[in-house]
Amino acid sequence: MKAIWTVARRELNSFFDSLLAYIMIVAFLGFSGFFTWIKGADIFYVNQASLQSFFGIAYWTLFFFIPALTMRLIAEERKTGTIEMLLTKPISEWDIVAGKFLSTLLLIVVALVLTLPYYITISTLGDIDHGAVWLGYLGLILMSAAYISIGIFTSSLTNNQIVAFLLALFIGIFFHIIFDVVSSSLTSVSGGVFYYLSMSNHFESISRGVLDSKDLVYFCSIIFLGLFGAQMVLVKRK
Repeated sequence: MKAIWTVARRELNSFFDSLLAYIMIVAFLGFSGFFTWIKGADIFYVNQASLQSFFGIAYWTLFFFIPALTMRLIAEERKTGTIEMLLTKPISEWDIVAGKFLSTLLLIVVALVLTLPYYITISTLGDIDHGAVWLGYLGLILMSAAYISIGIFTSSLTNNQIVAFLLALFIGIFFHIIFDVVSSSLTSVSGGVFYYLSMSNHFESISRGVLDSKDLVYFCSIIFLGLFGAQMVLVKRK
């Protein structure tokens, strides 16, 4: 665990030293804040407070931001040759992958924590389902973790950051949109399979305040497969 935290701290320092973390956080707060209050303007007219508009825009904003954060994590190491140096140190491939995953997830959590004033403000405007709000935040964290693992996997496949970014988006769009569209046009078993693979269905279930074990299994499976795939790429390279 110490090795994982060492890698995570190194990556976090890299995020903030390059201003990438500041740019991402400011852009995320700007987009989510603007559209939350534009789409949620009816809160001022009806006595029903909700953060569903925020969760909806954050769901899409993070979808695009996360590949931009993960594209450099391993691709840049491969391009500069520092990945070989890391692999010669007394840390495992899993430590490297898990550390980079943890650093990016912590950055996302920091960005989400900074949106708590939205929650506090809206809760003063009317009755709010606090359980649904906290589960909505949990849904965003789980979704982010899933896309981070995919982004790390695609970053491990190439030394070109743009290629890693596009690959992460390409894979992510299946979970984000295509599986849901396909499931709506199919019936019986095949439709159920694609419905289960759709990220939006699981996220919406959690953000409505319903925490089901099948949703947790879904997100944990994607996270594990993404990180395991990245680890196997590094093992093969070593």
